[in-house]
Amino acid sequence: MSYSLAPDVTTAETDDGMVLLHESTGRYWMLNRTGATVVRLLRDGLGVPEIVEELAASFPGQRERMAADVDALVARLVGARLVTA
Repeated sequence: MSYSLAPDVTTAETDDGMVLLHESTGRYWMLNRTGATVVRLLRDGLGVPEIVEELAASFPGQRERMAADVDALVARLVGARLVTA
């Protein structure tokens, strides 16, 4: 499945990761570096399995946990209407 940022969401890179601003609601999310990487890869058109593979290369032995964490983050981003499927 392919995801993209909602049209009314802007991003700003920070030293610690990324901030997402939902312009319609004025709410924002702060993401750590790993969360920011997930959003960048989603924006680049990668699906969850590809993102997990990409991250697993940096975190050997953590593939199962990485898959669960990426799934949970994407579900929360979709639920907050920051990302659309």
